[in-house]
Amino acid sequence: MTDISFVALACGLIIGLGAVGACIGIGIMGGKFIEASARQPELMNALQTKMFLLAGLIDAAFLIGVGIAMMFAFANPFIKG
Repeated sequence: MTDISFVALACGLIIGLGAVGACIGIGIMGGKFIEASARQPELMNALQTKMFLLAGLIDAAFLIGVGIAMMFAFANPFIKG
C-alpha cells in the first residue's frame, strides 16, 4: 500500500468515527432531554437552551475532525511532493 492509501483510510476513519460519535451523543442527549421535559415540563425552556448549546458543541467537535481530515487529504504535510 502506498502512503496516499493510508491517508485515505485515516481520513475515512476520522470522519466516520467522528460522525458515529456525534450521532450517538446527540441521540442520547435528545432522549435524556425528552425524559427530563416529560418529568418536569416547567423546566423545558431552560433544558432546551442547554440542549441546543451542547448539540452545537458536539457538532463543532465533529467538524474540527472533518477539517483535519480534509487537511490531510488535500494538503498532507507527510507526503513529499
